[in-house]
Amino acid sequence: MAAILSPSRALSEERLSLGRLLALGLQHVLVMYAGTVAVPLVVGGALNLPKDQLAYLINADLFAAGLITLIQALGFWKFGIRMPVMMGVTFAAVSPMIAIGANPEVGLLGIYGAVIVAGLFGIVVAPLMGRLLGLFPPVVTGTVIALIGMSLLGVAINWAAGGQPSVTAMVDGVAHQTANPGYGELGNLAVAAVVLAVVLILTKYGRGLIANIAVLIGLVVGTVAAAGLGKVHVDGLSEVAWMSVVTPLHFGMPVFDASAIVSMCIVMLITLVESTGMFLALADITGKKLSTEDLTRGLRADGLGTVIGGVFNTFPYTSFSQNVGLVTVTGVRSRYVAAAGGLILIALGLFPKMAHIVASVPQFVLGGAGIVMFGMVAATGVRILGTVDFERCRHNLFIVAISIGFGMMPTLAPTFFQHFPAWMGAITHSGIVLGTLVAVLLNLYYNGMQSRELAFAQAAATSHGAE
Repeated sequence: MAAILSPSRALSEERLSLGRLLALGLQHVLVMYAGTVAVPLVVGGALNLPKDQLAYLINADLFAAGLITLIQALGFWKFGIRMPVMMGVTFAAVSPMIAIGANPEVGLLGIYGAVIVAGLFGIVVAPLMGRLLGLFPPVVTGTVIALIGMSLLGVAINWAAGGQPSVTAMVDGVAHQTANPGYGELGNLAVAAVVLAVVLILTKYGRGLIANIAVLIGLVVGTVAAAGLGKVHVDGLSEVAWMSVVTPLHFGMPVFDASAIVSMCIVMLITLVESTGMFLALADITGKKLSTEDLTRGLRADGLGTVIGGVFNTFPYTSFSQNVGLVTVTGVRSRYVAAAGGLILIALGLFPKMAHIVASVPQFVLGGAGIVMFGMVAATGVRILGTVDFERCRHNLFIVAISIGFGMMPTLAPTFFQHFPAWMGAITHSGIVLGTLVAVLLNLYYNGMQSRELAFAQAAATSHGAE
């Protein structure tokens, strides 16, 4: 088998020792954990769910994320892109889901009904999306990947500072925004700087496994430092059950509401656009030549993952961009590392005590590593743009400039689209989605639709540049 694989393909199929797989898989889980549990925390909190139901949402989310990651990384029948992809709940669905759940006629079960139908819709349209590779030449993919990194840097910066600049407090039943007094504390910034320094030192001087798990070691050192400052809390660990079984349809039979389904299908289309950019980014990083069928299988797995999410009491899933950056930092391209991460996520979902311990890693510790990883994603986009011909095709400058401008609007001016219809929130609240749509449309306007042959040739050239 190895003799007929290209070098990049062989690297993606590399089999590692059990110890390395577990260490590298745990590193992926730690990187994505905060983002993985954020959506159920936000949605459950917005819907005022009791603490036990909120805890169950988190366990279900971890379990489903692990199961879908296994399908995406290892492949199952016609599902799965078979690359080092970690799956988590998409943030694009948060606002629509809160709006659906707040409707007393449908509630939480209405969310699950809409999610299940949207997942089936995603499976059906995946082959069409897979044939639209010509919409994503290097000028588009480079712009989108750079936008992904730049958008995520804001998350890493807030993590490093200890959370969000403002917090919501309830006063006489009314929500008020107040400044977060702990934001930017010198202790938080110092620990984040320690994590960053450890990663930089190990990526330069480390060898073998040590270099590969530089981020994980940085997180461990940062957590120990935070514990020394008294900022790591595992309160309530003794009260958490050792094992919790995640059962399908735990909250009851889904409710299928037409307007809710339409809104979630729109989110599904946006998720497929985001995933297309992620898969192209990962193909560039790993050096894999991505075919139409590969892309279709990956997008089809997004749809299947969303169906699984609805059945197992959680939400729509997509590939996590944080972990794309981690693949870049470590240089480990084996899809079996992602599969190991999927197994760890399943274990975290089944054993709440483990999840409770991992959840105790402070955000400012994650921030130190996030600055490295998310910056690497942006740098990958810049490198891809370096292959674009801006001299003979000056219009490409307009594509990049305007797309980045639109893509940064939700980040730099969060209220810019506040008077737009609520149903457009899934587009206007995501800089990645907005920038991607603008880049695709401008590329069509200036350059037209590429032939499939040229699209694959450019994808191959970009992959070669990643080696």
